[in-house]
Amino acid sequence: MLRSIGRDEVRRLLDQGAQLVEALPAEEYEDEHIAGAVNIPLRKIEGEARDRLDPARPVIVYCYDDP
Repeated sequence: MLRSIGRDEVRRLLDQGAQLVEALPAEEYEDEHIAGAVNIPLRKIEGEARDRLDPARPVIVYCYDDP
């Protein structure tokens, strides 16, 4: 189920064991990322998510797009 959530909901879900994925290019992730987040670039998320994420836990995907 996909849906947008706010900062408070992100914190609540992380406290409950959710996984945080930053869907950024590797260079951007290396420059600065949220503590505890794993990096799976958006272009690779479909193929890598199954190998790197626990399917029994919720997943939060964060992608920053500079306007």
